[in-house]
Amino acid sequence: MELNKVSENIYEIPKEGKMKKPARIYANEELLEEIKGDDTLEQIKNVATLPGLQKHSIVMPDGHQGYGFPIGGVAAIDMENGVISPGGIGYDINCGVRVLKTSLKYDDIKGKEEQIANILFDKVPCGLGKGGYIDVDKEDLEEILEKGAEWMLQNGHAKESDLKRCEENGRLPGKPEKVPEDAKKRGLKQVGSLGSGNHFLEVQKVEETFEEEKAKAFGLEKNQIVIMIHSGSRGLGHQTCTEYLRDFEKEYTETVDQLPDKELIYAPIGDELADDYRYAMYAAANFAWANRQAITEAIRHSMERLFEEFDSELLYDVCHNIAKEETYEVDGEDKELLVHRKGATRAMPAGREEVPEVYSEVGQPVLIPGSMGTSSYILSGGKNSPGLSFGSTAHGAGRLKSRTQAKQDYWGGDVQDDLKREGIYVKAASGSTIAEEAPGSYKDVDEVIKISDELGIGEKVARLRPVVNIKG
Repeated sequence: MELNKVSENIYEIPKEGKMKKPARIYANEELLEEIKGDDTLEQIKNVATLPGLQKHSIVMPDGHQGYGFPIGGVAAIDMENGVISPGGIGYDINCGVRVLKTSLKYDDIKGKEEQIANILFDKVPCGLGKGGYIDVDKEDLEEILEKGAEWMLQNGHAKESDLKRCEENGRLPGKPEKVPEDAKKRGLKQVGSLGSGNHFLEVQKVEETFEEEKAKAFGLEKNQIVIMIHSGSRGLGHQTCTEYLRDFEKEYTETVDQLPDKELIYAPIGDELADDYRYAMYAAANFAWANRQAITEAIRHSMERLFEEFDSELLYDVCHNIAKEETYEVDGEDKELLVHRKGATRAMPAGREEVPEVYSEVGQPVLIPGSMGTSSYILSGGKNSPGLSFGSTAHGAGRLKSRTQAKQDYWGGDVQDDLKREGIYVKAASGSTIAEEAPGSYKDVDEVIKISDELGIGEKVARLRPVVNIKG
């Protein structure tokens, strides 16, 4: 396919055929070659065929092949004459990341890494099934689906500051009655659980800060211990997506026949089924925020047992599998858009109303994990993000190898031993999970962050180094 370099770190597939707009790729030459290794470019070209798409479809520097949309994909759709596509959100609705700042320094935990790994692994359920940290009944679950993190606060599982430092304050206008019953059954025992795959809980130290003013505003300093949580809506979100995808395919058979890829199936915004899915998706997002909050409570209880003087505060919680209404300037006028982010992180700069008041002068914290053997980063929302990427940037390092390939190339025990020699303690539900998540299975996160920073869509504030990693 034709692929043109627009400017440094920006490539474009011109509009052709059924494409409504061009498709854009934010990457350097090295990352672009990796992106070309699967169907990512074909998928982002297909996304550009969606009705109501504004400006261009986008794939981030961590992009790789996904279901319908590439992971790392962004599509902003006109609310008046556009569509909603479950493939642009993904199965793990509101998979996201939060970072907990602590009062500990690296010297405080040195020599206790294994002890920390053991207690966190014991307290936070991980792997397939395994239950949740807090017990909820059916009535509780209905309220969680409606209220999200607010229910956690009302029931003593959160601080007020946790909600204020959470995207959407941890609540979207979800309707529990739109969530399938089988999805509710799967979620009932999973409030406060990591799950499996690439989900993790990681104790990290702040290795370096880049912008002192922003680092100070975020409350970060060198050698400080922070804790990163990566999890989502678990089986509830997966089941919700699965059932609505089936419903879309049955309802819109003519659309399926015309699509370049049936996995892009969509419904016109305003149709009853489209609205039902959106309310169900928002309810699943609320579940995910409650889930991460319950994990936060488990961490606080665990660390308070190990350290007499332990204090913690949420830095931020951001989702990277969601579609939400946001306003952007398009062709000189403000438009209400439904921004699909799939494996992409919201990255709002200072001055946007979405930024919490405490960060209003420096921009929203952007939390980007690497692999368990490499750095993670905290960025601030970049000044160029509204114009270039609809307020978005990358969500991680991005997979380089499939899980199947990783298990062929790596042995979990060897990866674990190699990381331990580097001072990184990994504990997981199985050796195969460690193999799947081996550092060599991922792109170079430093390069991904460099693109974001140079484009001004997410600007470097701090680099974090893993110390203890708990895997599902």
